[in-house]
Amino acid sequence: MGALSADYLVFPNGTAYRASIEIKDVSRYEFADTGMLGEPIPLTVAEVQLSGNCSPCKFNQTNPSFSSNTRAITFERGNYTVSYIAPLRDNHFQTYFRNPYHVNITIPQEFSVQNPLLAGFSPGALVTRNPDNTTIIQWNNTLSVDLRFYDQGREELLYFFLQFLGIIAIVLLLPFLITFRKSP
Repeated sequence: MGALSADYLVFPNGTAYRASIEIKDVSRYEFADTGMLGEPIPLTVAEVQLSGNCSPCKFNQTNPSFSSNTRAITFERGNYTVSYIAPLRDNHFQTYFRNPYHVNITIPQEFSVQNPLLAGFSPGALVTRNPDNTTIIQWNNTLSVDLRFYDQGREELLYFFLQFLGIIAIVLLLPFLITFRKSP
């Protein structure tokens, strides 16, 4: 059995993404994010769509309850693609799967993942920079994805900070170097 596919498109303002996720032989899909301790927490979603061998595909939405802390949709058992829009926080995307997935994340030209001091991604990622300056990050047969990306402003702030640290280092080392040189 091959891995299922999940595609994510980060919006140009970096505050949300559109997801398109294949699901196979199921009758329920849960919208969950990962909490600080790895626990599932409800994910706020909008524009939920279900597509497959039905036109239109009907589904029911359930809200978080005391027994289940996740939002979900239920539908007739089968193979579908679930699409939705969800928020992003602090230019950080993470998700997990119960089965291996082939994952594609498209980052718009306003963002980058090239500087390892500002960006990071889970192991096994293949990063491709397109001619239109968008970036595609891919994972094959993964159970989880963790991705941090940044904008030009954060990169400029990092370089300013590093220059400031360099000036401080020179100021602190200069008296030592001057006295070391004058020693007989």
